[in-house]
Amino acid sequence: MSKLRFRVVETAFSKKPVHVESPKERPSEYFAKYVFNKEKMFRYLPGKVYDKLIDSIENGAPLDRNVANEVAEGMKKWAVEMGATHYTHWFHPLTEGTAEKHDAFVEHDGKGGMMEEFTGKLLVQQEPDASSFPNGGIRNTFEARGYSAWDPSSPAFIVDDTLCIPTIFIAYTGESLDYKAPLLKALRAVDKAATDVCRYFDPNVKKVNAYLGWEQEYFLVDEGLYAARPDLLLTGRTLMGHEASKNQQLEDHYFGAIPARVAAFMKDLEIEALKLGIPVKTRHNEVAPNQFELAPIYEECNLAVDHNMLIMALMRKIARNHGFRVLLHEKPFKGVNGSGKHNNWSLGTDTGVMLMAPGKTAEENLRFITFIVNTLMAVYRHNGLLKASISSATNAHRLGANEAPPAIISSFLGKQLSQVLKHIEESDDLGNLSGKQGMKLDIPQIPELLIDNTDRNRTSPFAFTGNRFEFRAVGSEANCASAMIALNAALAEQLADFKRDVDALMAQGEEKMSAILSVIRRDIKTCKPIHFDGNGYSEEWKAEAAKRGLDCETSVPVIFDNYLTEDSIAMFEKTGVMTRKELEARNEVKWEMYTKKIQIEARVLGDLAMNHIIPIATQYQTGLIDNVYKLRSLFPAEKAAALSAKNMELIEEIAKRTAFIKEHVDEMVAGRKVANKLDDERAKAVAYHDCIVPMMEEIRYHIDKLELIVDNQMWTLPKYRELLFIR
Repeated sequence: MSKLRFRVVETAFSKKPVHVESPKERPSEYFAKYVFNKEKMFRYLPGKVYDKLIDSIENGAPLDRNVANEVAEGMKKWAVEMGATHYTHWFHPLTEGTAEKHDAFVEHDGKGGMMEEFTGKLLVQQEPDASSFPNGGIRNTFEARGYSAWDPSSPAFIVDDTLCIPTIFIAYTGESLDYKAPLLKALRAVDKAATDVCRYFDPNVKKVNAYLGWEQEYFLVDEGLYAARPDLLLTGRTLMGHEASKNQQLEDHYFGAIPARVAAFMKDLEIEALKLGIPVKTRHNEVAPNQFELAPIYEECNLAVDHNMLIMALMRKIARNHGFRVLLHEKPFKGVNGSGKHNNWSLGTDTGVMLMAPGKTAEENLRFITFIVNTLMAVYRHNGLLKASISSATNAHRLGANEAPPAIISSFLGKQLSQVLKHIEESDDLGNLSGKQGMKLDIPQIPELLIDNTDRNRTSPFAFTGNRFEFRAVGSEANCASAMIALNAALAEQLADFKRDVDALMAQGEEKMSAILSVIRRDIKTCKPIHFDGNGYSEEWKAEAAKRGLDCETSVPVIFDNYLTEDSIAMFEKTGVMTRKELEARNEVKWEMYTKKIQIEARVLGDLAMNHIIPIATQYQTGLIDNVYKLRSLFPAEKAAALSAKNMELIEEIAKRTAFIKEHVDEMVAGRKVANKLDDERAKAVAYHDCIVPMMEEIRYHIDKLELIVDNQMWTLPKYRELLFIR
C-alpha cells in the first residue's frame, strides 16, 4: 500500500467513533419522541382542533385557517419544549433528495425585543424559488414563484434544532414539482377505486389504504478510503477498479456476523430512527462485502415514503460519526451485487382486511383473487411505464446484472396461485351462492389457500410473496414515490374499468358474483403475458418476453418515453394524478438528469485517467525501461534480452493501453461536445447513452488492466480489496 493510502487509512481508523447515547428505556418508550404524532396532538391541541385535524388526516376533510393557527401554536409549543429553535417546510423535489430552508421562531415584539412566533400561515404554505429546482420548463428564472403546502397526513418531526413539516411543492401555476403531490393523488385515486370494488363484498368498507414496506440496501466504506477515491466522492460509484481476488464468490457474507464497527453504526442509526417514529425492525449483512440491509415494519404508503427519505439522510449523517461513508448508489462496485430498495406493497381496508391475503371462505378468496388479477392487469397494461418509474442512470448498472431483476417487468405468482388462476380460467362452472358460505367456485382448494407456501423468485421484478407484491426493481438511491405513483395510479385505472365492466354485466341481468367471475376469467386470459415464474436472467426469457409484447427496451432515455405514450397520459389524467403538461415537464427533468449524471461521470473518468492513471502508469513504465537499459549494460546481449523479455512485454502493454486511454478520452470529450450542442433533452440523453457510456466502459477496461500491472506502491487510488473489507 502506498504511503498516501496508508496515511489516509490510518486517519480513518484512528478516528474515534461518535456514539449516540443508548437510551435506558425500551424502544417502545422513546419511539416517536421527536414526532408530533396523535399522542402529542392530543396533549397540545384543544379538543375540537384535535378532532378536526384527525378528521383531515384520516378522511381528507379540509382545514380552515383558524384551525391551522391553533395547530401551529400547539406544534410550536411542543417543538420549543423539545429544544427546537427553527422550522422548515420539508419536501421532495425532483432531485431524488429532500429540500429544506430553516427559519427561526422569531419576530419583532414591537418593543425592541424578539418573540417566538409560528402562525397557521407559516405552517400551511411557504414560497420556495421554483426555478432553482428541476421543473422541466414549467418555471423560469423570471417567473420563479412556487409554493410548498403542508401535508397533515404525514406528521411533523424534529431533527436537531429544527421542526420539519412535510409538504408538497407546486408551481405558481398549480403544477406539481415534487414526488409527494402526485403520490397523494395516486393514493386517493386507488382508495376510491378499490373501495368501490370492495363494496361488492362488504358494503361497510369506507376506505382503502395502500401500504409500503421498503427494504433499504446500502454499502459502507471507510471514510478515509472514500476521500481518496474522487470517483466515489463525486459520482457515488467507482468508475474504475479491478475485481478483488476475493469478493462474494464464497457466499460467506449474506446473513453473516455483522462486524463490530458496523453493528455500532446500526445500533445508533436504529435509536435515532425510532425516535423519529421510523419503525425499523430488520438488519443484516447482504450478499456483497460491506453491503447491508435495513427494513422497517410496513406503514401507510405516504408515511413510508417520507420515512425512507428521512432514513437515507440519517444513514449519511450517522455513518460519518463512525468513520464510514454510506453508499446508496445502485452499483458502487463492479463485479459484486448492487443495491436495491424492494418495495413491499399491499392494500388494506378500514375494516381490517388485507386485500392481498387469502381468506377463510370462498367469498373472501374471490375478493382476494379479484385484487390479485386486477393488479396483474394493471402491471400488464402499463409494464413499460412501471419500468420507466424505476429507471435511472444509476439503476441501469444493476438491473439484469445477475443479482437483480431484469429490465423486463413480469410477475411471479408461485405454483399454487398460478394453479388457482388456471383453474378459474378453464372452469365452466361458475358455482352457486350458499348462505354465509359465500360463493363456491368449484375450486376446493380456495378456502384453504396457504399462499405463504409458495416459492420465491429473486429474478422477478414484481413478485407475489404471500400477502403482498414485492416490487424488487426499485433502486436503492431512488425515491420510492416514483414507483408507487405509477403502480397505484395504474391500479386505480384498472379497478375503475373492472367495476364498469362488472356493473355492465349486472345491468344486463347477470348475478353479481357471476359477473365478477366472468370479468376475472377474461382478465386472467388477457394478462397472461405478464405472468412468468421462470428464470428472469435467461436469454430464453428475453426472447419470450419480446414475443409476448412486453417492453424489452434497455436504453434508459428511451424507456422514459413510456411516460408520454397516449395510454400513460390518459391513465394519469383519468385518475387525476398528473396532467400531460406535468408529465412532459417531468420527462424533460428525467432526460436532463440522466445526461448530467453521465456527463459528470465522464468528466471524472477523464480527469482520473489523464491526471492519475496515465502519469502513474508512465512512471512505472519509465522504471521498467530503466531496468531494461541497466540489464543490457550488465549482461551480454543475448542474456540481457532473455532477462528483460518480460519487462519489454509490460512496457509494450502499458504503452498500448495508455495510448488507447488517451485516444478514447479525447474522443469522449469530443463526443460530449457534440451531444451538448443538441437542444432536445431527449436526443441529448440518447446521445450520452449510445456514445458516451460505451466509451467509458472501454476506457475502464484498460485502466483496470493497468491496475494489475502497475506497482501497488505507486497506484494512488485505493483498490477493491481495500474498499470492500471493513477492518
